[in-house]
Amino acid sequence: MTAPTAPTAPSPRAGAGLPGSPALLRSVFRRHAAGVAVITAESGGRPVGFTATSLNSVSADPPLLSFTIGTGSSSWPGVRDSEHLGVHILGEHQGELAGLFARNGADRFGPATDWAPGPHGVPVLGSVLAWLVCRIVARVPAGEHRVIIAEAVAGDPAGDPVGDPGGEARPLLYHQGRFNALRD
Repeated sequence: MTAPTAPTAPSPRAGAGLPGSPALLRSVFRRHAAGVAVITAESGGRPVGFTATSLNSVSADPPLLSFTIGTGSSSWPGVRDSEHLGVHILGEHQGELAGLFARNGADRFGPATDWAPGPHGVPVLGSVLAWLVCRIVARVPAGEHRVIIAEAVAGDPAGDPVGDPGGEARPLLYHQGRFNALRD
């Protein structure tokens, strides 16, 4: 019979940790690299959109994805009232576009933005790595945000990346509070 082993002591780094707080959550997630997407919708005949780093695949069958949006966002009314929306995966060459869609008060769909109405009237951005048009199936309350769950109904996995005929463009990432390129 083997003698019971003593419990291992926690790593000195583990300690008790810090108490849960918004600052703790933000600090931890700054260390988490995330892909960058722009979400678009049509609201009252006008395009709306914002940069999202909370995009996730939920299910392959049915093809569902999710992302979050703050209810104080200028884009929230458009997402709240729309049946469909666009999801655009940005390439490493699109840090400026990601910044434009992240800034409050910016003219996101001005002359410098390459876009056109797509399926279901959703604004579809050009020069992106890939895009989807999705039907919203749920808006789940989560604090001052909503988790949007949407089903893909159309899209292009090759997108339209400028100067990338071979489909080898790399994604834009968000890490440590700034947009970054993927490194090997």
